Amino acid sequence: MKKIILSAALCASLAFAANSDYKYEITPMIGGNVAEGNLNLDDDHYAIGGLSFGVNFDDTIYDQIEIGILSSLEQVDYDGINEDTDITRLFTNFVKNYELTDNTSLYGLVGFGLEHFENEELGNKTALFGNYGIGLRYEFSNDMALKTDIRHLVNTNDRDNNLVYTVGLAIPFGEKAAPTPKKQEPTPEPTPVTEKQVDSDGDGVADINDKCPDTPKGDIVDQNGCSLKVNLNINFDFDSARINNEYDSKIKKFADFMKKFPSVKGKIEAHTDSIGTKEYNQDLSERRAASTVKALEAQGVDKSRFNSTGYGETKPKATNETAEGRAQNRRVEGSIYR
Repeated sequence: MKKIILSAALCASLAFAANSDYKYEITPMIGGNVAEGNLNLDDDHYAIGGLSFGVNFDDTIYDQIEIGILSSLEQVDYDGINEDTDITRLFTNFVKNYELTDNTSLYGLVGFGLEHFENEELGNKTALFGNYGIGLRYEFSNDMALKTDIRHLVNTNDRDNNLVYTVGLAIPFGEKAAPTPKKQEPTPEPTPVTEKQVDSDGDGVADINDKCPDTPKGDIVDQNGCSLKVNLNINFDFDSARINNEYDSKIKKFADFMKKFPSVKGKIEAHTDSIGTKEYNQDLSERRAASTVKALEAQGVDKSRFNSTGYGETKPKATNETAEGRAQNRRVEGSIYR
């Protein structure tokens, strides 16, 4: 039996070349068996050899199923009688790998098999067994791997125990099937851009119809691509946040524009001159901004569309050294934006 096993291992080593991505592996191995003391064997420790065949899997709770054979390399003598026997085991194991490094992994195994005594004596009979174990695997650069493990076997005949240790060279072969590529939807041909679709300044009006081709970005334009401008400039009396009636038409024009273009928003910025404390002027500018928003709201524009800010005396438009300059600084400036 041992000659058959060693010959098979040699043939496997010569027949299979390593592949970078493989489905199967075959592993010739050698090792030893430490038997429980009540097996009535003259030598409880004997050499074994064998061969296993592994099938690798993806997306399962285990990584490999191995089937194989292990056999004593010499006749094992019985204790106290002039008899000996070959001991051969056929096994199937489920193997799970746990990667440690790029080349090294631990693996656990669990399975079952058949233990055959060629000469059944002293209560030793052919029977099934269960086993479990742990091992270490080291991958070489050519995808072959050195494997070593230790297994605990329990015989179902009389629950005799054996400890088996092995060292083997795993030789891979058989490329894994490439995954079926997903069906690719045809990429639609890009729609050619015609002259009617070109909009160089990005104002929403094609160049062919744009009479103002260099509109500043963000400006609201008419059907001819020209900017629609509307601004609001209000001046206030000294220390006042009340809007004089003379600005009613400007407020209505600003509000009508915003109602015509409901996607735009209004920016209201209010200012003061420098007379008084900074704190008082800040509060006064905020009251001027609020009164302007209230006047526009009265014209039918929702106040949520306004961004109002009071700057106090921090942004003068003219000098604060003269009465004329201070009058220009007491102001609200309104503008629109998208």
